[in-house]
Amino acid sequence: MGMNKVEPIKRLLLDIETAPHRVYTWGMWGQDIHMDQIEEPGYTLCWAAKWYGEKEVLFSSIRDGKKKMLGGIWKLLDEADAVVHYNGAKFDIPILNQEFVQIGWKPPSPYQQIDLLRVVKSRFRLASNKLDYVAQAMGLEGKVQHKGMDLWKGCMAGWEEDWEVMEVYNKRDVTILDDLYERLLPWIPNHPNMALHLDGDVAACPNCGGTDLIRKGYAFTKTMRYQRFKCKGCGTWMRARATDLPKERRASVLNAI
Repeated sequence: MGMNKVEPIKRLLLDIETAPHRVYTWGMWGQDIHMDQIEEPGYTLCWAAKWYGEKEVLFSSIRDGKKKMLGGIWKLLDEADAVVHYNGAKFDIPILNQEFVQIGWKPPSPYQQIDLLRVVKSRFRLASNKLDYVAQAMGLEGKVQHKGMDLWKGCMAGWEEDWEVMEVYNKRDVTILDDLYERLLPWIPNHPNMALHLDGDVAACPNCGGTDLIRKGYAFTKTMRYQRFKCKGCGTWMRARATDLPKERRASVLNAI
């Protein structure tokens, strides 16, 4: 099959870091924190992001000013067709949405979400689903090692050396995410259909848009048979939309039920 150039679908890889809640508590274990014990709720400390296919990793932090930091990521989300993250559906995106609405901003334009944590949980059974463990288990670069909570406390206090580490840490998470996304691409169900962004009527891989497909076996339902394909680029499996059974054969199958 011939190669067609995929029209751009803008995929943003995103990771945020947040400050912890400051609360009053009388103990260390099994505590239920009431809202009047909250001294200061958590907030976005910084974010790192990059466009898929580009090398530059963008970064902004609360040191740039809250509105400037949030305005930067709002604009990127507004441009994105899809956002790739790790646990972002429950963490990164809701936190950013909360920050946007509290400022009084409208939501960015709609985008699809590709949460790699959900892919890992649904398709594999690793000893841990933490990003650092998953990446290293797949032979990829691990997270930046740091001094733990003291790093966050140092950034909240404005210590320059801690912010330098935090920027490297946050950016590394995005490059890990980029590598992991490529590794998991053929395993992602319901990926935004890249074939819709091709010029002309051509069979293409829904996950990567590649048109170098090979016929390999059939997919079966109760009543139909469909030609099955495999993408030679990313390895995704797919099937034809229409059955290849002749009409008379379809009728006989249906009558046998």
